[in-house]
Amino acid sequence: MAQDSQTLQGDGISAVIVGQGAELVSLQDANGFEFLWQAGPQWRRHSPVLFPIVGRLKGDQLRHRGQTYPMTQHGFARDKPFTWVERGPRSCTLVLTDDADTRAYYPFAFRLAVTYTLDRQRLGVTLEVTNTGDELLPASIGAHPAFNWPLLPELPKEAYRLTFAEAERAPIRRLKDGLLLPDLRPTLIDGRTLALSERLFDDDAVILDRPASTSVRYAADHGPAIEMSWQGAKELGIWSKPGGAPFLCIEPWHGVASPVDFDGEVSDKPGVMLIEPGAKRSLSYRISLDEGRQ
Repeated sequence: MAQDSQTLQGDGISAVIVGQGAELVSLQDANGFEFLWQAGPQWRRHSPVLFPIVGRLKGDQLRHRGQTYPMTQHGFARDKPFTWVERGPRSCTLVLTDDADTRAYYPFAFRLAVTYTLDRQRLGVTLEVTNTGDELLPASIGAHPAFNWPLLPELPKEAYRLTFAEAERAPIRRLKDGLLLPDLRPTLIDGRTLALSERLFDDDAVILDRPASTSVRYAADHGPAIEMSWQGAKELGIWSKPGGAPFLCIEPWHGVASPVDFDGEVSDKPGVMLIEPGAKRSLSYRISLDEGRQ
């Protein structure tokens, strides 16, 4: 692994985090079985942190007080070096703060802390945003972990499904060119179960903008499985690369891409958090590993 990394070891689980982007790059069980996508040519990331936006802004431009600032999809945190503030055998914390470079894209003062903690066969992740400035901080945060799909190479992708904790009857949202379409679409989830197939992502991510559940299980009838739970998230994105790729992303978000017809101030963007000076907001999620019958 890269020199600027930390390996966490728990009871039946290990995780590797790198300083660049505070990104999780490996998640294995006690047998060395890898659950996390290893950044192959189809998508060169593992589990990026999304900040200060989730998704895209129209024209890739952020507007604040009549000024425009360049802002690419999912923000800049995933491409910035974080500072290690705590490194231990079972937990670590990394921090990103504003500087002259970030203010060229995002004219706000902030502190983003990312903490990873192992507990038995679970990895907990907390993203905490603090407004260190003297004006409202408009921000979104999100997680983007990618898991191998299929988990067992000998199984077809269609053998896998997502099983939600609650029935998901609300309509879903879709994207066009990375922006949120205005129309609601009938859910593709049958009660609590979403059958997985490559065609599911022909229209990009499946977005639950009002999920009833706070957890979901990713599994086939046998073999290793993952359960993911979250707190502080308002939306859930499910994504794989359109056209087919051997990974599945399960993404808790607080924030979503701009609507296709929205071109206003970032503080007025639908779904954005407005954080008071000195205040904090957080999103957390937990990944539980099930070795299954391998």
